[in-house]
Amino acid sequence: MDKKKVLITTAIDYANDVIHIGHAYQKVLADCLSRFYRRTLGEDKVYFLTGTDEYGSSNQRAAEKRGITPKEHVDEISDKDKSELDSLDISYNRFIRTTDKDHNETAKRLFLKVFENGDIYKSSYTGLYCEGCEAYKTLTELDEDGRCLLHPTREIQKVEEENYFFRWSRYAEFLKDLLSEKNFVLPESRRKEMLSFVEQGINDLPVTRPKYKVSWGIEAPNDPDHVIYVWFDALINYFTAGNQNGFWDEHTRIIHLLGKDNARWHALLWPAMLKSAGEILPSTIYVHGFINLNGEKISKSKGNIIRPSELVSQFGSDVVRYYFLKHGPIVEDVDVSVDHIKQVYNSDLANGLGNTASRLARLAERSDLEFPILESTPSDEKFTEYLENFRVDLAIQHVWSKLSELDKHINDNEPWAIKDNNRLYEVLSWEINTLRNIISYLEPFIPKTAGKLGKAFGSEKISLKEQLFPRL
Repeated sequence: MDKKKVLITTAIDYANDVIHIGHAYQKVLADCLSRFYRRTLGEDKVYFLTGTDEYGSSNQRAAEKRGITPKEHVDEISDKDKSELDSLDISYNRFIRTTDKDHNETAKRLFLKVFENGDIYKSSYTGLYCEGCEAYKTLTELDEDGRCLLHPTREIQKVEEENYFFRWSRYAEFLKDLLSEKNFVLPESRRKEMLSFVEQGINDLPVTRPKYKVSWGIEAPNDPDHVIYVWFDALINYFTAGNQNGFWDEHTRIIHLLGKDNARWHALLWPAMLKSAGEILPSTIYVHGFINLNGEKISKSKGNIIRPSELVSQFGSDVVRYYFLKHGPIVEDVDVSVDHIKQVYNSDLANGLGNTASRLARLAERSDLEFPILESTPSDEKFTEYLENFRVDLAIQHVWSKLSELDKHINDNEPWAIKDNNRLYEVLSWEINTLRNIISYLEPFIPKTAGKLGKAFGSEKISLKEQLFPRL
């Protein structure tokens, strides 16, 4: 990687309700990559941003249903979202809220730049609107019953209103060229999908809503009777934090991580907005799939959800992190279940890493030998390659293949049966240093366990008193 700094962002979540595990997967993924880059580039060279999307009609309606103000509602949801992320040990640098003062000012400033560039004009809009997506819809984006594919329980609104429009169509050729660049949109299937959308024709997009219809929003700087459309406002959060902290420049690899339902806005609208405003574009937009729970898509509107904290209370944060990093929808949709989490826990962690670490610790303690730490451990280019290409699943498999080799070495050499101290030291020394090397790669995935193992095997005298993963 030729960039000196990295900015990693996730999509910010609507504050209409508390996040579920489908949202949290993305944050665990971003956290894993952030921890990896902090190791390779340095703590001060990495900035990890996540947060909440707090304006718009969806949040306004949610507050009205509860009989409280929108601000009271989003304050509560934002705090609960942070608690959910904290339960998973998410090490974000900033949890941004679109109600933050600096974001409001930045959103207005960037909107005005686009307006002054001649790319925002006033016109009338008649069409369909999904409040769940906070997005305008065409008939091709609805099912046969006229409902949103992502929010089938919500009624589609028929909208007739005067808005300000963004000349999105002006940037069609620019977007085609951008999408031809290697690694701008990943995986390749998503890049092709975005290119196909552009080739079908991009229409100009309303980027304000009248205040008399949606009062909960950032006031448009060119017209006090309008608020900035929630998607135009929300995307700017990345620039707000990145620019303010020196992570929106030519020296930074700017990575946006998001789900496939948000791909169009990030891959097509956001670059066009930035181009119009004369700002630097993101480096890579990585689009992951959906998580299905017991065969059904996880959805707030369906009520088919499970909170991260619920899984953490049952399994612990490292187990949840490990499971979703290994089996999550990094490329395609996946189906998960609590039973599968239990299976993976027992096979990979209890009978795998935990058992191997306990065996070696007991053998080392019984031997009464000391095992000096090597001055340096070999680098692993394959591990680095996997993570720089977002394949956290393959990176975990790679590390666990090393663990399997270590287990085979232990079983083949039977150190518990060796009577000669020199031979025992030779065998155990190789095995303990191999485990130390494995431990050095664990922190991005399972930070708590990595810390415990690092402490246990981090001195000449090995001591591990705790059973890391009791069998379920």
